[in-house]
Amino acid sequence: MAQMEDEILSSKKARVLENDCEQLSKDVSSEKQEKRRERPPFDANHSFIRQGGKYHLLVGISGSVACIRLKELIVELHKRCPPNRLVIRIVTTEAAKHFVNENTLGQALYDDDDEWNMWNNRGDPVLHIELRKWADAMLIAPLDANSMAKIANGLCDNLLTCVVRAWDPRKPLFFAPAMNSAMWENPITYQQRKILKDLLRYKEIPPIEKELMCGERGYGAMATVQM
Repeated sequence: MAQMEDEILSSKKARVLENDCEQLSKDVSSEKQEKRRERPPFDANHSFIRQGGKYHLLVGISGSVACIRLKELIVELHKRCPPNRLVIRIVTTEAAKHFVNENTLGQALYDDDDEWNMWNNRGDPVLHIELRKWADAMLIAPLDANSMAKIANGLCDNLLTCVVRAWDPRKPLFFAPAMNSAMWENPITYQQRKILKDLLRYKEIPPIEKELMCGERGYGAMATVQM
């Protein structure tokens, strides 16, 4: 009888601990989400009007730690252009949002929530089409292995890949790969890069050799943002 009571008590404690862990996980997830974004998703009233005399660049980011250099990249791009002539908008994957904080970036990030919140009825703007029309060129930096594979195979299951799949071939598209050396040296990566460069005519900004986040030294790091 005493053994049965101990087992019941242990079972209750285990359930309490499990519930506490689940709640903690939800709280942490909620805190992360609030940290990433304070603004509500864009709606159908969001403007895509182009500004006369300015160059409109769409920057895409995907799930690589190289995303932490996004702010530095934006600053460098503006430095290389005549004052007040460059307009930048940014598209992000869900994975990339783990590495950037929209609240400190000083610039909004378009994501999958915006795509679906913006369109409700026929006649409402379709975000990936509006961004395609708005931009004069696109730069994906970093382009991770997963997004590269999706683009090379024609998949379009998020905002970034939808923009690329619908991209106007008359406009330039540049991509800067960023991944672990083992991924970079995989023969599948070579074939996918070949599709992007030779079939789709996108311009590659090759990665560099350096010490990677895993501690190993090798190729696969995103090219330096200094131009």
